[in-house]
Amino acid sequence: MTFISQSTFNLFLFAWLLIGIVAFVYLFFQSAPYGKHVTKGWGPEISAKAGWIIEECPAFFLMLAYFLVAGDYTNPVHIIFTVLYCGHYFNRSFIWPMRAQSTNKKMPLMVVFSAIGFNFINVFFQGTWIFLLSDYSYGWLTTIPFYIGLLVFFLGFYINVRSDEIMINLRKEKGDGYHIPEGFLFSKVSNPNYLGEFIEWLGWAIMTWSWAGLVFFLWTVCNLFPRAISNHNWYKNKFEDYPGNRKAVIPNII
Repeated sequence: MTFISQSTFNLFLFAWLLIGIVAFVYLFFQSAPYGKHVTKGWGPEISAKAGWIIEECPAFFLMLAYFLVAGDYTNPVHIIFTVLYCGHYFNRSFIWPMRAQSTNKKMPLMVVFSAIGFNFINVFFQGTWIFLLSDYSYGWLTTIPFYIGLLVFFLGFYINVRSDEIMINLRKEKGDGYHIPEGFLFSKVSNPNYLGEFIEWLGWAIMTWSWAGLVFFLWTVCNLFPRAISNHNWYKNKFEDYPGNRKAVIPNII
């Protein structure tokens, strides 16, 4: 007996998706004020590096805690899903921000608190489905959705990490500030790191074969797709020689 029924869980999940759609529309009119789009008037600010660690690390620690409290230590599916989810957020929470060249950048606390809220809610949905409502068994590891989803997940993770590495090295080589990135999928799109996240969480949705995973993927698109468009337009406005054949986030499409 769980603390929430499947029908109630689905109702909350649907409401969460509706919020994501609202955010999707809003973000086309107002870019979230971090990174390239920081502007004054959003309240108190902290170091972007500290802010990123603070906002992302709850996803790592909360999912790990959820597994320790509610997971089945003998269920390899629970273990694999926890490792993959926590692995992504360990990179995003600690490895990437400590390596990124962003020592002088600031981030509004409002953005930090918003991201923390998202991570709390998302872990609730992912963890509740995996550890409490699903009936994953050892046999799930031999299913087609698991194999395809795992492959797609790692493909997205690779694209995301390699794109970040190019950006990190770009600033090391050319100094602080913004430069035109080159190589890998940057020859096709302005935001291959976002494309990588789309692919990664699509893989998660397939691998878990769940509404919770699908809503997480859709929320990722709702959050990052408008930002990809904003970043692409920002690059074109800032650099007169910006490659005209690049799309925003999906090669040869948009």
